[in-house]
Amino acid sequence: MAIPWNQLILSCNYHGENIIKGHLIGLVDDRGNIDMRYHQINKNGELMTGTCQSKPEVLKNGKIKLLEEWQLTSGDKSKGNSVLEEI
Repeated sequence: MAIPWNQLILSCNYHGENIIKGHLIGLVDDRGNIDMRYHQINKNGELMTGTCQSKPEVLKNGKIKLLEEWQLTSGDKSKGNSVLEEI
């Protein structure tokens, strides 16, 4: 499958308080919206997978805020919303 000319590929590794190791990959459209998939291992040794749709908002100070809707595709399949703000 070819990637449409107006989409970029986003990929990153991450970790945090409860995540030992994680990776995400996604497509970014021409408006900055991100459609991503992720997988991670938490501190309980559980492998978790999920999806996330993220919409950017440029703040008055020029920094970016991401408004996210996510859902696990493993485990309890919980879902929720997150806000990530550039510092």
